[in-house]
Amino acid sequence: MPIRQIDYLTSDYRQMIRLRDEILRKPLGLTFSKEDLEEEKNDILIGAFDDGKMLGCCVLTKLDNETIRLRQMAVKDKVQRMGIGASLLYYAENLARDKGYRHIVLHARDFATGFYEKFGYRISGDQFTEVNIPHFLMAKELR
Repeated sequence: MPIRQIDYLTSDYRQMIRLRDEILRKPLGLTFSKEDLEEEKNDILIGAFDDGKMLGCCVLTKLDNETIRLRQMAVKDKVQRMGIGASLLYYAENLARDKGYRHIVLHARDFATGFYEKFGYRISGDQFTEVNIPHFLMAKELR
């Protein structure tokens, strides 16, 4: 399963938007705005593929020169629990480390904290609400 960076506004990016919409937005009654998507032109966009079809994706957004934020992690329902999320996470962490970032943070939905804890992320602070559901700030040092 190839994992690679994808370019903004390409056919791969359109697949990414459809997947994120299906997994992360529609279940909450949300959609992407044009402004939401325009902000991603400077982000690092990552996709996992099988025969040209996107199985999973995530986005890395620079916060400062040492910290990057992992967001919008999504894996197709039919292939969840098959290691795609873990592979995306390793790829994203290695890419961030190679680019000189020392810290990675994310906003995890409450039910996903266990997944991230298995990979060394720790909850930082109290639970908060984002997109109308409970989340936790999680962080990890990149070495």
